[in-house]
Amino acid sequence: MHQQMIFVNLAVQDVTASGKFFTELGYTINPQFSDETCTCVVISDTIVAMLLSHAKYAEFSKKEIADPRRTSEVLLCLNAESREKVDELVDRAVAAGATEPGPAQDHGMMYGRSFDDLDGHTWEIMWMDPAAIGG
Repeated sequence: MHQQMIFVNLAVQDVTASGKFFTELGYTINPQFSDETCTCVVISDTIVAMLLSHAKYAEFSKKEIADPRRTSEVLLCLNAESREKVDELVDRAVAAGATEPGPAQDHGMMYGRSFDDLDGHTWEIMWMDPAAIGG
């Protein structure tokens, strides 16, 4: 079966600073698809974030670019392998300049925290107990 990929395209104010932010979280940059207008952040084998300058983003959409500090255009949610990994990633994001918009959500079998990146895009990091998924 073909593994489908997702390429999340986000408009950012500073392509270089945003790329640096995500490398501080442990992700890698694919230089083959990066230049002064775009940074290609490899999150996993099937998830890639394309961080585009506003001018580059405008080449793909004629719609007004949302200001993620004032409006919510998308909530991005990534899973983590454990509660500790949720905390580790969000803590690293905050140390790298992100803000945490609210407290952790602990529902016993599911645990999550969020951060707003340098531009205000909200990334939710969650863990779900594998036993709960199976049942």
